[in-house]
Parts: sequence; structure tokens; C-alpha cells
Amino acid sequence: MSACLSAAAFAGNNRFQVKADEFDPGHTHLVQGAWLGGIGCPTNAKIALPNADFTGVGRFSMFTDTACTAGDPDDKNVEGLLLAKTGPSVTNFAAAVARIDGVRGEIIHELGWDIRKPGEDTSAGPRGSHCGAGAPRWDIQTRDGRFFFLGCNSPPAVQQPGVGFIRMRWGGAVPLLAFEVPSFALVDIRGLEIQTLTIVFDEGYDTGPDNFGVAILDNIDINGVLVGKGPTDADAR
Repeated sequence: MSACLSAAAFAGNNRFQVKADEFDPGHTHLVQGAWLGGIGCPTNAKIALPNADFTGVGRFSMFTDTACTAGDPDDKNVEGLLLAKTGPSVTNFAAAVARIDGVRGEIIHELGWDIRKPGEDTSAGPRGSHCGAGAPRWDIQTRDGRFFFLGCNSPPAVQQPGVGFIRMRWGGAVPLLAFEVPSFALVDIRGLEIQTLTIVFDEGYDTGPDNFGVAILDNIDINGVLVGKGPTDADAR
């Protein structure tokens, strides 16, 4: 089956899940992964306009960030995926993660997300979410036993800046380049079959250019299917 046909079948028949979690074997409590309402990229979101004397709601209007004119139609609460690592990057063996369920066996064609970067035209800017060479990143294991990673800013994505978010896409009509481990050679992974797929955030606030240690993502894109909501264990911790 061709990559394009597989992507089309996937978009028509399947909906994956993005499960936020933490990898924290040392129980440091310095990482957090969670889907939270009200922090995602708004698509046709309702806003309440104040009345003339600011004592109540005058009327309602709609707001859409220009980065996400299309979003997850099942996301009714403007959810966003919060990934955070507090403190040092390398010396703390811990990470916020989001595991992608329901994609095993799919032929990879396109990956992407929307990242919260207010006032920035590029994901490399210092304001807003951390977007470095290594985090957030895609960790990709294929069915033939190969392993690849793709960083937020390495290799670069096609980008569509909006008001508060930037839409980022790898692959699609252009090569989907990722680094193969252990050679670190750049490889076009379109057409390979997915075994596991994970978003990893393991850079703390000692890593520039923002030194923030937090990223907010939305509308996780796999082969053109967008997921902007998911289960979280944040309330149970």
C-alpha cells in the first residue's frame, strides 16, 4: 500500500489517542505532562464581551487563532498539551511524555503540532513555549527495528504563524526528515511503518533560547488526523 493511500485510509477510519504522562523513575516530581482545558489553540472558541459598564456579559463572539483555523472538532474545551520540566536538563533523568496510542502499523507520512509562541513568527524565537533541537521531540520506532528522533527545531518544520500559536508540519508534500540512531544520519522516513510513537520533553529551564522549561502543544497531527484533547493523570497526582 502506498504512503498516500495509507494516510487517506488512516484519516478516514482511525482516531488515535495522545496520552500525557511522566517518565520519572527517580520520583523527582520535577516533570509534568497533562492535557488542560483553556490553554490550547482556539478554533471557533466562544468569547464573552463585557457590557457597557463591565459588570456582566454584554454578548458573545467567536475567536480563532489564525494558526489553527482547522482543529480537532472533538475538542470542546480548548484543551492543550502541557509538557514541563523544572530544573536541570541533563542531570535529572526525567521527562514529560505523551504516548501516541492507536498508530501501530500505520505508514508514516506526516507529523505535526501547534505550539504556543505568542508574538513569534518562527518557532526558534525566545518567547513562549520552549522549542529546541531536542525538545519537544518525536521519538519514532519503526516495525523494522529502527529508531529515529525529530526535534522541534531540528530538522526544521514548515511553519504557519498565528496570533498565539505556530502550526508546524514535517513531511506531507516534502520529505519527512528525522535523525536515525545511532548514526545520526538524516533519513526521509515517509513510507516506514510505525511501531511506537512518543512526544518527549526533557529540557529544563537551563536550556535556551527561552530558558523556560515548558511547552504547550495542541492539534497533534499524524498523517493529517488532528487530536487536540486527551486523558491525563494530572488531577489524580
